[in-house]
Amino acid sequence: MSKQERRERPEKDPELRSNEVTEGVEKAPHRAMFRAMGYDDEDLASPMVGVANPAADITPCNVHLDDVADAAYEGIDAAGGMPIEFGTITISDAISMGTEGMKASLISREVIADSVELVSFGERMDGLVTIGGCDKNMPGMMMASIRTDLPSVFCYGGSIMPGQHDGREITIQNVFEGVGAVADGEMSEDELDEMERNACPGAGSCGGMFTANTMASISEALGFAPLGSASPPAEHESRYDVARESGELVLDVVENDRRPSDFLSVESFENAIALQVAVGGSTNAVLHLLALAAEAGVDLDIETFNEISARTPKIADLQPGGEKVMNDLHEVGGVPVVLNALLEADLLHGDALTVTGNTIAEELADLAPPAIEDLDVDFLHTVADPIHERGAIRILSGNLAPEGAVIKITGEDHLHHEGPIRVFEEESAAMEYVQEGRVESGDAIVIRNEGPRGGPGMREMLGVTSAVAGQGHSEDVALLTDGRFSGATRGFSIGHVAPEAFVGGPIAAVEDGDTITIDIDDHELSVDLSDEEIQRRLADHDPEPNYTNGVLAKYHRDFGSAANGAVTNPGAKWE
Repeated sequence: MSKQERRERPEKDPELRSNEVTEGVEKAPHRAMFRAMGYDDEDLASPMVGVANPAADITPCNVHLDDVADAAYEGIDAAGGMPIEFGTITISDAISMGTEGMKASLISREVIADSVELVSFGERMDGLVTIGGCDKNMPGMMMASIRTDLPSVFCYGGSIMPGQHDGREITIQNVFEGVGAVADGEMSEDELDEMERNACPGAGSCGGMFTANTMASISEALGFAPLGSASPPAEHESRYDVARESGELVLDVVENDRRPSDFLSVESFENAIALQVAVGGSTNAVLHLLALAAEAGVDLDIETFNEISARTPKIADLQPGGEKVMNDLHEVGGVPVVLNALLEADLLHGDALTVTGNTIAEELADLAPPAIEDLDVDFLHTVADPIHERGAIRILSGNLAPEGAVIKITGEDHLHHEGPIRVFEEESAAMEYVQEGRVESGDAIVIRNEGPRGGPGMREMLGVTSAVAGQGHSEDVALLTDGRFSGATRGFSIGHVAPEAFVGGPIAAVEDGDTITIDIDDHELSVDLSDEEIQRRLADHDPEPNYTNGVLAKYHRDFGSAANGAVTNPGAKWE
């Protein structure tokens, strides 16, 4: 290359942060490294956009994400950007479920956020396309975008198609519940084996409105992802169209310097909650929305979920409470159908901005999704004729949960229980009790020492809740924990009890036989003990951490309360 040719290298926007590693004579060594990877002068003069990809052969949720990332890469390149793909971790919630390994799940949210933040900071990137598959990918990726405040677009990897068994559609939820049915003698091991072989037919995240699909749907309501992008299945060509379009969109977002701080607001978080409670989304979304708000410095209190549930009806009947899955919603128009119904009923802030630069009302108007009343489906109800008058999420409080606890209403919405409790010090002891067939109607099972710090990591307990449901007790046996329940959990399951046992929350004081009161209508979770008796029982409470070195010890030290999203970032609002 001649000196004249060198002088004619394309000019680059001087405002781009990536100039720090691509421009000037002193950056010749940096450019040499890029050239080794096949980047040319045109690339180096373009906005540098990271493609954060958690692909792994660990879970079907993520096994196909290299292909999704390739499509996003193509979109960035075609739109005039310099795409740089990099990886991060994932944990399979379903495979680690019921084991000590499940303690890694919530920690992975933090590691994903940390790693994407570090790479984009260290490499001086100008923007991000973040991709998510399994449950903690989505909040982890959005947390990273919030922390860096880089122009960013979120792209979901899509959900798995339902399996087929005995003439009906099934998901992983049915397999987990089948374990309980076998223990109760209601299903043969041969039938469970047949279900196991057919429940998960390919790539993609678990198919119901479990945590992954809940958080993907919420990414649209928050403004992080284009409307309609959450529902295309993982192995459909439309999923790769979404990825390419996300890559194209991010160049517009970078060019217009459109950052998460420009569109995230109290209103956008309230929109996300409205969608969550309307579709019966996962209780995990409570934890993750609180964490995202904390990272963004948005004042979101856990009581807001009650306020929004009180005015927003449940209008979608999807798994785990119903029978339909994300693909069924996709076939009638996807998440925008629900958002538009809420907007028309004045239950959505239409002026909340999105990553496109338009308001969510403007985006819905352009998309023109069908009205629910015009659809010939039985799993979507109108706001005027809902499944439940109130949304699916309730925050309970009382002397057993002064900072709150979370339940999702999947069936009977006037649940009430009074009676003695049975206390277990961790999940495996409770699972053994259930699998031995000792559960009876009216039981109230407390599982403690599974909180953010006590676990550490707030294990999800789908094994226990599914075993109870599989034995026919989803509505007449209560389960309470300072840990979490899976998005596939249904029934009388109350999680996130805060403060947790490890830090001396009242749940650490309860004993077998104490009388508990649970009243969903009154948002009450109380134990028949005086404050003085609770404090007397806690006087000598001084537990040792379960792990004293390694990553679990670090997060035991750093996690905050579930009532504030269990954040670890010291710069977050709640810390």
